[in-house]
Amino acid sequence: MRSLRTAWGRRIGLQATEWMLELGTFLMRTESELVLKSRRVVPNRLLASGFEFQFSTWAEASRDLCRRWRAFDQLKEAITPIRELAGIRR
Repeated sequence: MRSLRTAWGRRIGLQATEWMLELGTFLMRTESELVLKSRRVVPNRLLASGFEFQFSTWAEASRDLCRRWRAFDQLKEAITPIRELAGIRR
């Protein structure tokens, strides 16, 4: 979360309480244990087969994710007046 907050340009984040987590996982139809437990996963088979990741670290990937999300938001803002002029609802 620290890397994601940094990529998004936020210095602090609000902690989620247990009831928030339970509600969120209920709505996503999953178990809270899957959200709470962390696992270190090493993609040995992928790397052994020659797969190359576009981003070697989560920090790099989160920066790209935030950059793409901001670009998407800008695109939506640019398209909204055009859709309104054309009478397109959605």
